[in-house]
Amino acid sequence: QVALVESGGGSVQAGGSLRLSCAASPSTYRPNWMAWFRQAPGKQREAVAGTYTGTIDTVYADSVKGRFASSYDNAKNTLHLQMNSLKPEDTGMYYCAAELSGRWNDDSNYRNWGQGTQVTVSS
Repeated sequence: QVALVESGGGSVQAGGSLRLSCAASPSTYRPNWMAWFRQAPGKQREAVAGTYTGTIDTVYADSVKGRFASSYDNAKNTLHLQMNSLKPEDTGMYYCAAELSGRWNDDSNYRNWGQGTQVTVSS
């Protein structure tokens, strides 16, 4: 059974940094596209970044461009999200997703999801 497991969330002050990880298992499960989404309380889940695991090409939501960086560690089969210059509006549950069929920024187009990791940014 395949699984995506996020880690690395926490509470930071505005301007701080966090690094999220999403480990895919088993090792033979190698999605060619993985993405990060987030959901703030009372809001819809929104796309943050998507990455081709083979080429490491990445696309970002406008709200995080220049502050967040997504990367994939092939040896560990793990997707990372480095988040810098965090803002209170970055607060939310962050999810990892894989197996895309359609537009990358539409959460209904993903088959597999992790359980999420909470990020809280205080002002």
